[in-house]
Amino acid sequence: MTPAARLSAAIGLIDDLLTQKRPLPNVLKDWGNANRYAGSGDRNAVGNLVHDSLRVKASAAWLMGVREPEAENGRAIVLGMLRRLRGMEPAEIAALCTGERFAPAPLSEAEQTALAAASLEGAPAFVRGDYPDWLDASLERAFGEARVAETAAMAARAPVDLRVNALKIIRLKALEALGHLAPEPTPISPLGLRLLPNAEGRVPHVQSEPAFLKGAVEIQDEGSQLVSLLAGAEAGQQVLDLCAGGGGKTLALASEMNNKGQIFATDSDQRRLAPIHDRLTRAGIRNVQVRTPKNGVMPLDDLVGKMDLVLVDAPCTGAGTWRRHPDAKWRIRPTSLALRVDEQRAVLDHAAGFVRPGGRLVYITCSLLDEENGQQIRAFLERHPGFSVQDLPAEARQRGLAALAECPDCSGLGLLLTPHRTNTDGFFIAALRRAA
Repeated sequence: MTPAARLSAAIGLIDDLLTQKRPLPNVLKDWGNANRYAGSGDRNAVGNLVHDSLRVKASAAWLMGVREPEAENGRAIVLGMLRRLRGMEPAEIAALCTGERFAPAPLSEAEQTALAAASLEGAPAFVRGDYPDWLDASLERAFGEARVAETAAMAARAPVDLRVNALKIIRLKALEALGHLAPEPTPISPLGLRLLPNAEGRVPHVQSEPAFLKGAVEIQDEGSQLVSLLAGAEAGQQVLDLCAGGGGKTLALASEMNNKGQIFATDSDQRRLAPIHDRLTRAGIRNVQVRTPKNGVMPLDDLVGKMDLVLVDAPCTGAGTWRRHPDAKWRIRPTSLALRVDEQRAVLDHAAGFVRPGGRLVYITCSLLDEENGQQIRAFLERHPGFSVQDLPAEARQRGLAALAECPDCSGLGLLLTPHRTNTDGFFIAALRRAA
């Protein structure tokens, strides 16, 4: 495919996404199946055009003169993205839009003028920050005037971060083992390695590396590594990971505990939990007992009131992962936020019963929204007066993670990591102690 043909394909895909409201991976897969002539390079290039367009959908459309979300269209979004995000000059864009075979139609006079001005003058915050307008009040509550800077940081491509499995290797040796991939130590996590995408947006296929196959490293965003460290798991403890999913944080906790003590890992969705078994074996972890739900019920009655640490990596909107899933921010609806808030309340109340007197309950989301973060903790404390908030900034300093101490959330009840603050995915964490 020519660059112009790739551009046309991306415009068509954005139009499909605007009308169908389907997850982006499904749309790209269907396009690839329907266009078998497109090689891997073509599919990657088209996918990157679509991803980048969704990163800046609102501001790209505004730049092209589209002022109402209902009027957004694939051509305006993709052309505006080329100017705003990729920094292409109007003449470069015009050279791709010739109207010849498979190429987009030539630029109109209005499009040429818009591309030359490249102006967001007068654009509201939700346009400059590229997020749905109905979320503006929530994000203003979370960040105030900084909300544009915080959300605009979501437009950048995310790196691939790896967590070094301390049960098998030290970070220096992992750097050497993966040296041909040019990894860098993560800025904050003492266990992380970072792989940056190339100009085409590609990163190495880590899963085929011997270090990965032998369990020496795991793919895990630095933010996820950091909240796992702040969870405070210690060797010999009894720990419950109540929303373990695929096991990323379970593995991190087990490594922190040096395989001593016991972790009970479970999830309400048996399918999400399925990958954990192979990951535990590969990582050489022996202190995790997986409790698979039966008919949707988690077999945990024997753990009530006995856990030193209960980790709740709660279901959430995923607003902190918009760098990796830019389509998700345009598909989120008020009803889905309300549903998640209800689920979080229920899982927190359920988790409280497993914490022993003097034990710790750690609540984590990958969300930027206060409704899912500080507001949940404040409401939980009202329902459960026997719990109190722990001083996570002080704990971060004690653990050598002083940079995190400067990242309080707007409620003052936890810490909030973001791409703008910490160059990680967005994560909220709060720690609660049950009275002895």
